[in-house]
Parts: sequence; C-alpha cells; structure tokens
Amino acid sequence: MLIETYPGPDAAADAATEAIVRALAAPGPKKLVVTGGRTPGPIYDRLSGVELDWERVTVTLSDERFVPTDSPESNERLVRERLLRNAAAGAAFVPLKGPGPAPEDDAAAAEPRIRALTPFDAVLLGMGEDGHVGSLFPGAPGLAAALDPDGEHWITACAQAGLAPYVPRISLTVRALEDARLIVLFVSGRPKRDLLDRVKADPAFAPPVAALLRRATSAARIIWWD
Repeated sequence: MLIETYPGPDAAADAATEAIVRALAAPGPKKLVVTGGRTPGPIYDRLSGVELDWERVTVTLSDERFVPTDSPESNERLVRERLLRNAAAGAAFVPLKGPGPAPEDDAAAAEPRIRALTPFDAVLLGMGEDGHVGSLFPGAPGLAAALDPDGEHWITACAQAGLAPYVPRISLTVRALEDARLIVLFVSGRPKRDLLDRVKADPAFAPPVAALLRRATSAARIIWWD
C-alpha cells in the first residue's frame, strides 16, 4: 500500500485528476464514481474542463445524504454544479437519491442500476479521520454486511451515518467498489496519514477503509498532502 505525498492541495488535485482522466480516456464506455464533501471540489473543477468524449462516461456517487437534491448537503448537487458542466456536461448521471419515502426504498431502487455499472473504471473517494469511506462509518448498524466482499448488496441504506444529529444516507458497499479498475483515495492531514500508516502496518486494525484497500483487485492510488 503506497501512500503518495504531495506538497499541497493543488499538486494533489492535479495528480488525482490526471489519474482519473487516464482511466477515462481509453476507448469504450466508462463508469466513474465520485464522492461528496468539500475536499474533491477542485478535482471536479479540473475534470469539468478536460476535453474527453464525455458522452461515453456515466457518473454516479459513492454515497448520498437522504436530503432533497437541491439541498446544500446533497452530493448530487455538488457534482452537478462542479463536475457535470463545461466539457463534462455530456456525461450521463445515475443518482442514488430517488423519490422513495425512506433511504431503504431508494437503495433498493438504485441497486440494479449500480450493479449494471460495475466494475467501475475509476472511483474517487475521501476518508474521514475515523477511517470511514463513502457513508460506511465505524460502528454503524449493518456495517459488517456493507463491508462483506461477498455481501448480497451493492448499495445500502445507512440509518446512523456520521456524527449526531444523524442524517440518513445511502452508500455503495465494498462489494460494489472492490473490483474497480482504479481507486483514488484523496486525503489530507496528519491524523488521516497516521490512520493509513497504521492500516498498512497492522493487519488487525480494520476501520472501513481497510476493508476496501485490502480487498481491492487493483492497487489504490492514495494521494495525500498535509
């Protein structure tokens, strides 16, 4: 597990963008998974201006909050505003959030669409200081099933994801992500580096990110800056 160190956020975003563009530039249909939060925004700004055949690209999310899609907390809104514009406006988008009355309904509805996209060509993920990826948080109900590489589902509802007050979420599982041809883990800060160093050194240490990194069929690009 190699952790690439960059001098700052711009260099790190450049490296992540280059890796994703390379994965999407090969001929044929391509499937890209992206994430929410503040950190990946500069990558989306860069990708949106890259001249690719974006009509061959289908984009979906690693996870989503169960909020209206026009909410400032919506990952879909972030992706539409910062990635799916300019040159990238021609990409297709598969949402996780639907009209269901509960996250479980939207997860069930999205499951066949997500299965049809796998294996993904590129996945961009962040990571929390607790080692969560997507909305797979330590201690959450149903976490073991979501981390099971032989699990039944590619997508799961997360009733208690994140810090209180909880916002229900929908998240892809390790089963959905592990076969991706490229995984880019984009992280910053010393606490996250320390956690990744411990994952690398201690096989018994098993936060959610470890379940993915240890099962991924392709070596992940871990891009870190302090």
